[in-house]
Amino acid sequence: MSSDWLERTVMLIGEEGLKKLRSARVLVVGLGGVGAYAAEMICRAGTGTMTIVDGDRIQLSNRNRQLIALKSTEGLLKAEVMGSRLLDINPDLDLEIISEYIKDERMVEILDRVYDYVVDAIDTLSPKVFLIYHSLQRKYPVVSSMGSGGKFDPTRICVSDISETTDCNLARILRKRLHRLGIRSGVTAVWSPEATDKTRILPSPGEENKASVVGTVSYMPAAFGIACASVVIRDLAGIGH
Repeated sequence: MSSDWLERTVMLIGEEGLKKLRSARVLVVGLGGVGAYAAEMICRAGTGTMTIVDGDRIQLSNRNRQLIALKSTEGLLKAEVMGSRLLDINPDLDLEIISEYIKDERMVEILDRVYDYVVDAIDTLSPKVFLIYHSLQRKYPVVSSMGSGGKFDPTRICVSDISETTDCNLARILRKRLHRLGIRSGVTAVWSPEATDKTRILPSPGEENKASVVGTVSYMPAAFGIACASVVIRDLAGIGH
């Protein structure tokens, strides 16, 4: 057996599958509870080129659920910490790190670099819509995470076209916004129909880019992120799902 660190992956997906992953370029936008797990799993599968984007810094409140949130990393830029972690996993990874909140022309500029897959793990609605719209205009496959907050049961996580989502408030609002832009399908959504207790949602006037915060348990964002990564990895490696 090969001594390559990806030998177990090759056993499962074959040399051809790994070759496809190594030649792929993936963009991950948002490196919080969902996006960091997605980025790491995509990296660990052997993807050759990645761009990761997040303008936020790690906060104390992130530690209950975010992969890179530790006492030792508080105050550091999420993209920089995540980038160091990915390169520690795969030193040969061709990695671009963007520590910015991207929107408008800057997002268009980044998307013009050409990707084989886009992972949307953005929390805020407007840039989420903008990323999805401009990715689809370029015919990039997109997997988009809906809300993992306020949910407990990972066995209820669904993967489907966004047109098939139900009982998810973020998906409902996102569908409405995309409909205005002429988009009704073509986005793979990771979502859950599990009901959210509205008493677990609180306004957050002091938080930048967030109108409210939702109670979140440690494992749910991770499960959403891993589901997003599975979509990317299986599609790029040519494995049906």
